[in-house]
Amino acid sequence: MSNLLLAFEEYLSVTKALDVHTVSSYLGDLRQLEMHTQKMLTALDTTDVLSFLATFKNKRTLNRKLSAINAFFHFCHKKAFAHSKIKIPMAKIPRNLPKYMDSHEILLGLSHIDRSKTVGLRDYALILFLYASGCRISEALSAERSDIVEGWLKIRFAKGEKERVVPLAPIAVDALEAYLQAQGMSSRSLWLNYKGETLSRISAYKIVMKYLGVSPHVLRHSFASSLIIGGADLRVVQELLGHSSLETTQIYTHIQKQNLADTMQSYHPLRGAS
Repeated sequence: MSNLLLAFEEYLSVTKALDVHTVSSYLGDLRQLEMHTQKMLTALDTTDVLSFLATFKNKRTLNRKLSAINAFFHFCHKKAFAHSKIKIPMAKIPRNLPKYMDSHEILLGLSHIDRSKTVGLRDYALILFLYASGCRISEALSAERSDIVEGWLKIRFAKGEKERVVPLAPIAVDALEAYLQAQGMSSRSLWLNYKGETLSRISAYKIVMKYLGVSPHVLRHSFASSLIIGGADLRVVQELLGHSSLETTQIYTHIQKQNLADTMQSYHPLRGAS
């Protein structure tokens, strides 16, 4: 790896505190750009970059490549490694409404869990934990017993390694305590499989899919949607979700608008008039 890419890697990891997988992806994209153009990165101009990007038809893939490229040239311009700053706008992608479930659907799914056994207590507690905290599945599986203090969850392994603290609903705390008491193991991890090892992402996915028919990430969307529909401030939801940008959280405002429209259609006296 060139000294410039090593410096960029350090900038992403230390200054920007990006996730190791994101850093690796950025560097891979830049090497791919070098191979395509057969030029050093600092010798590239906008035409070279556009030629590379033209090989990608999928807009989401295109934007992922652009994120790496724009971040790199911003870094080069900032550190005076390049005289001009290349900045190419992202491709516009229609934003789909996130799939979510309401609390009644989630509680109905939970009612089918047999809590007479430890595995049932675990599955019940895990689903409630995800819905009550809004955390990513990777954050939930990385959580340790010491991360929960007086009903508050400290999320240490957040995306971009940004720590945050969220309150847990009492029902989720009670379910977790019941599971841990029945489990009787001394592991630091909260969620364990039958071997006493930390639960895998695949196993967690299967658990949520079994009872709710959705992926664990839908519970994160459900957490945010429940708060927005209930009238929570968007910036509070942003902080609870750990979003670095308010723009990312704003997708949930569409759910609020749809909920208002549905309410009007159901209850307004003119709903059936023509």
